[in-house]
Amino acid sequence: MSVRKKICMLGGFAVGKTSLVRRFVSSIFSDTYQTTVGVHIEKKDVQLGEREVTLMLWDLHGEDELQSVRSSYLRGSSGLLFVADGTRAATLDVVLALRQRARDTIGDVPAILLVNKCDLPECELDDERLQALQDEGWTVLRTSAKTGEHVEQAFVELTARMVAD
Repeated sequence: MSVRKKICMLGGFAVGKTSLVRRFVSSIFSDTYQTTVGVHIEKKDVQLGEREVTLMLWDLHGEDELQSVRSSYLRGSSGLLFVADGTRAATLDVVLALRQRARDTIGDVPAILLVNKCDLPECELDDERLQALQDEGWTVLRTSAKTGEHVEQAFVELTARMVAD
């Protein structure tokens, strides 16, 4: 019997949320940028030992000055993947604001911070800042939707935490 779990992908505009979902679900990457309007939902089954977990991946539009993530999208989430763009340090501030809004809306659920685009040389997020977040209790993974680095690990680790609760 499969268990269903909802994961929301949260982050700023153009940080790579859709690319991470595509890499995880379909093992593909495209350099073509497509803006997510509202929410796009994908599904993938993950095997954890004897347990099958059906993940409903809610790829939410990017947060920016013009639009914010609706709290109603967060309801029912079992886990959250926050995504920052490693080449744009300001996207981490967006993540921190989203984390607070998520906590206010659905409480504490398992979450992981993905610092995406780690394959690019112009990383602006230094190890000290990320270590400080880890010291506060964040799980931080450097990912690349392009190369696939740590993408599968992120989804599987989050899934394991969700079913352990």
